[in-house]
Amino acid sequence: MADTDNSRVMYFTVGVRNGTIIAGNNTAGVTPTQLNEPRGVYFDSISNSIIIANSAARNVVRWSIGASNWTLVAGGPGGVGGTASNRFAYPSDAILDPMNNLYVADGWNHRVQFFLSGEMNGRTIAGFTGVNGSNASLFNFPSGVALDSQLNLYVCDFDNHRVQKFLRY
Repeated sequence: MADTDNSRVMYFTVGVRNGTIIAGNNTAGVTPTQLNEPRGVYFDSISNSIIIANSAARNVVRWSIGASNWTLVAGGPGGVGGTASNRFAYPSDAILDPMNNLYVADGWNHRVQFFLSGEMNGRTIAGFTGVNGSNASLFNFPSGVALDSQLNLYVCDFDNHRVQKFLRY
């Protein structure tokens, strides 16, 4: 669970009230031992790690379970934002597909970025960079992404109060 205001990710066992910190150190920051407003958390069972949309740091990071720091997956190190294909303006969710490709809901850029496995430069696959709106091709702060078993993409379009489906192409 992303504990956004405390800049950490928590793990809770079913039936237990107290959680365990598995990422972050309760102090907002941009160093590899800190998180800054983590939002989306995706568990990657293959690597036993979590992918974190580290929103205020404007990056996506991988934190291996049991580690004391993260590695950069995408975005700018140290809170560098922007509209370039390898930068984010408040990433709010991130997921992997079965081929280890990354999908990122880039909230304030009003787009979804796609990164081939191992690549640091992405491409916009939904929305338009920096353009918000309410028609079928625009978002107003995409805040969540999900894939179904056919790899169709679902995007939570927060400020438009809708979920949009994009067929796999």
